[in-house]
Amino acid sequence: MKSSISQRKAIMILGTCSGAGKSLITTAICRHLLRKGEQPLPFKGQNMSNNAWVDDNNYEMAYSQAIQAFSAGLIPTCEMNPVLLKPQGDCTSEVIHLGKSVGVTEASKYYEEWFDSGWQAIQKGLKQLEKKYKNGRFVLEGAGSPVEINLQHRDLTNLKLAKYLSASCILVADIERGGVFAQLIGTLALLKANERKLIKGIIINRFRGDISLFDEGREWIEKETKIPVLGIMPWLNEIFPPEDSLDLLERKRSKPNAEIKVGVIKLPSMSNFSDLDPLEAESSIQLQWITPGDFFSQLDAIIIPGSKQTIKDLIKINNSGLAEKLKVFAKSGGHIFAICGGLQMLGKTLNDPLSLEQMKSQESKDTHEGLNLLPIKTYFKQKKSLTRRKVTIKWPQRLTISGFEMHHGVSTETNTEEDNAQSLFNEKALGWYRKTKNEGLIAGSYLHGIFENGAWRRSWINFLREKKGYLPIPITCQNHNEHREKIINKLTDSFEKHINMTSII
Repeated sequence: MKSSISQRKAIMILGTCSGAGKSLITTAICRHLLRKGEQPLPFKGQNMSNNAWVDDNNYEMAYSQAIQAFSAGLIPTCEMNPVLLKPQGDCTSEVIHLGKSVGVTEASKYYEEWFDSGWQAIQKGLKQLEKKYKNGRFVLEGAGSPVEINLQHRDLTNLKLAKYLSASCILVADIERGGVFAQLIGTLALLKANERKLIKGIIINRFRGDISLFDEGREWIEKETKIPVLGIMPWLNEIFPPEDSLDLLERKRSKPNAEIKVGVIKLPSMSNFSDLDPLEAESSIQLQWITPGDFFSQLDAIIIPGSKQTIKDLIKINNSGLAEKLKVFAKSGGHIFAICGGLQMLGKTLNDPLSLEQMKSQESKDTHEGLNLLPIKTYFKQKKSLTRRKVTIKWPQRLTISGFEMHHGVSTETNTEEDNAQSLFNEKALGWYRKTKNEGLIAGSYLHGIFENGAWRRSWINFLREKKGYLPIPITCQNHNEHREKIINKLTDSFEKHINMTSII
């Protein structure tokens, strides 16, 4: 069934595989259309990611669609990503429909139990966006490959959506992975005739070196497929927002002039890794992933990021020996900063009677001991806190900052005589900090996006610099959203230089 939505011709970006670069190509097209005076409407029917964003109405959506909204000059809303699946281990995922958690599903039962309601959420999201932006043009991002034969009949976010909107589809292939000709020919061969007609152009992504060397390959592709190659996107050295956690973990950016080394605990169920983007953009900061066998002696600080399975990750930290290393680091005067699930791990106890943070089994228990580095206890409740915040932070400098909460756990102080923790914010239960011996400090916050606040981020960096005897850097700097704008524009500049969208638009 085709849509009755009557807007400008929708554009859909499909990929020959996961990680082909669909998210960034979609981002570039959104900014390209905006520059041409159109109103692009980014949309991904179904996304699977633990990297999430909370919109202004306190609903959840994937972070990548929030980035695309910024690129389109819009405020992100959950309708841009009506179905979000958040993996939580053991082949299960939390199901989010139009920003609200509606249940948990096993992979084997997902299509049977959630396909129809998921498609309804997608249709509703489209209609709400169409109603709000009458003259907009949908820019749709697909997921993975559109020709996974075992899933194709139940695919919510690729060809079903493309046919529903009669979208002009662009097929993106990643030449960096190798086998680009097989990627394209294989994908097109597995499409049905009515689906293949939707493919109006091809983009070769992440080409290293002299693009003219691919002229012969381009001619061959166009001759064999009868589909125009819209252009060749070069490999870009800029650090763009990662499309998924694998993309983030594969980064190996070296900063020879970095003065501060910050370790990040590589949690198996890490979530909201976009919290690290602002630090990665700082030339004076070198981030490195920490695994059980690594040494902490050369690190100036350690960050424990958020987790989709806090207790499960805590157990792995304890069993791997990382917990003891963290405690030794803290006692020796080290600085640990934790976000959301990481904050919960720093506490004394974590109580999860509903098994929200771990899969229920005969061996599971309700209460778990934390790292005991902050005097707090956490109780996991059914209702999830989803709230955008503008608050006053008190350390290391009193500033007004913004971010968002996204968690089940509620943490409170234990209030024993020996505890010396202080509230990190003017609002209690949002974070704490505690000074330790040897000028160390343990701190944690529920606020995602805390490092996006430029003045506070620089104040935190200066705290680390002072400990090493370095001069402070200016705190009157841009918030990360301004840096993100520059990155989006650089991406789009390259896109417009190398890709011809005339036939599609």
